Amino acid sequence: MDKQGSYESLTHAVSINERKSIILTGVKRLDNFDSKEFFLDSVMGYILIKGENLELIKLDTFQGTLSIKGKISSLNYLDSEGKKSIKSGMISKLFK
Repeated sequence: MDKQGSYESLTHAVSINERKSIILTGVKRLDNFDSKEFFLDSVMGYILIKGENLELIKLDTFQGTLSIKGKISSLNYLDSEGKKSIKSGMISKLFK
């Protein structure tokens, strides 16, 4: 993020090592996470990461980096419809 609070200077990259860890750059915000999925906003749009035994290792919102360990099953970039469906699913979990 630059001095004006813009994320335009962040670059986006994804590095997965043997499906055991993932490092992302260009992360704006981590919206929600648990041991099975991480939902985040990046400079390239919303991302949903799924897996098993996922654990947050490092989140640096100033530099825009996120590190996760665990068994990585999938990484999906979501359009606005996918984002709505994820958010509504999270809300329904809260009221169960």
